Amino acid sequence: MKPSFPAAPVVERAAEPTETNIRELVYAFYDRVRADPLLGPVFDATLAGRWDDHLPKMCTFWASLVLGAKQYRGNVQQAHQPLEGVEPQHFSRWLYLFLDTVESRYEPAAAVRFMEPALRIAQSLQLSRFGWDYKIPAEQQALLERVAPKRPRADDEPHLPERPAGEPFPTRIIGKSRDE
Repeated sequence: MKPSFPAAPVVERAAEPTETNIRELVYAFYDRVRADPLLGPVFDATLAGRWDDHLPKMCTFWASLVLGAKQYRGNVQQAHQPLEGVEPQHFSRWLYLFLDTVESRYEPAAAVRFMEPALRIAQSLQLSRFGWDYKIPAEQQALLERVAPKRPRADDEPHLPERPAGEPFPTRIIGKSRDE
């Protein structure tokens, strides 16, 4: 049985992210995190008395990612390593709440601009925390597949040349011979 989560509050969905609506998103999301029975205690243990410092950093972080503001200075991996008691189910819950909050506040094209980096960052944090052999949970992989752009199959794109083995790109990498 799937766990139930309280729904995000209904607000008018934005067509484009702005600094103002990113701030509203971040504060609404962390309100949900703080109220969540699984995530709230983990976040409060780390951020008790420091929420007023943390939330503006998260606004800067998301504005940097989504708007290209490049104002965030920090190391995401390093900031999350000392967190005690974080398990895979915390990542799944965080992602669910974040993606649900994003979907409730942005039109689909704008929402994807948050979802893709959130999923990549969560997967990167999990791999660094639990080891490179860690298997990303199926529900997270399904979320990523739902929002990630799909690369067309070769038969869908006849104008792209066939790729030799080891070539991930539609054209040869400059400086690499086909014999290598």
